[in-house]
Amino acid sequence: MKQILTVDDIMIKNVKSIEIPGSRDEVLDLMQKERISAVPVVKEGTLLGIVTRIDLLKHPTEEQIALLMTRDPVTITPDAPLSEAARILLMTGLRRLPVVVKNKLVGIVTVADIVGAIGQMDITAPIKAYVKNGIVAVWEDTPVSVVSEIIRLSKHDALPVLNSKGELTGIITITDLINMSRIEDSVERSDMSSASDEDKWTWESMRDTMQLYYGVSRIKLPDVPVKSVMVKDVITAFHKTPVSDCAKKMRRNRIEQVPVITADNKLDGLLLDRDLLTVLVHQE
Repeated sequence: MKQILTVDDIMIKNVKSIEIPGSRDEVLDLMQKERISAVPVVKEGTLLGIVTRIDLLKHPTEEQIALLMTRDPVTITPDAPLSEAARILLMTGLRRLPVVVKNKLVGIVTVADIVGAIGQMDITAPIKAYVKNGIVAVWEDTPVSVVSEIIRLSKHDALPVLNSKGELTGIITITDLINMSRIEDSVERSDMSSASDEDKWTWESMRDTMQLYYGVSRIKLPDVPVKSVMVKDVITAFHKTPVSDCAKKMRRNRIEQVPVITADNKLDGLLLDRDLLTVLVHQE
């Protein structure tokens, strides 16, 4: 009889977390040091929330974890079937599920962990059915700051990079952006008038204006074209590549997406690791 895998079989048990009321700087440092994309927030072992890489990019000036984190995140238990974890991740669009027992954090299971399990299942069906065709790509001379904004607006975690000939030359991910980010402190000025906007005495309004100076700490990206920071040694696949072979490749290289190319190196689609979870759900 075929053994049914559970969350406990593949989950990460030594979870890197941060204790409330930690700072944003601690979260960013932990993400960069451990190469992780999310940090659970706990209080004496009890899960309170989670901070993701997209939270940091969406709120570059916010320093309080309590305001950055997603409260009451979707969770799962260790004894749940792996297919149930895959189903929840597909349904919610999340990339990871904290694993809890009586609200205590005991582990975390990610899309990458499940893809690793799929890589061991010897599934020979081609990836063609799971490849996305409507993808967003950027030109290699696009500034990194603009790439960050495109990622935010498109809600894509990765963008293939093309040269002027339309050839695939690299890829840039949200993880790359987080890893190259730095915290920059500055002083900004705010003009606040004590007079009403309707005051006809403009001079009085000008006279009563107060100039307030306050410190701002924000996440800053380098002012360079994406070609200078993109991943150039791109892991690629073809439409006929077997599912398990591609899953192994993604897990081995710790990547979340694989550009699918033609024989002449033209971009023909993008395979996201999360889309491979469909295989596991359909097998159950």
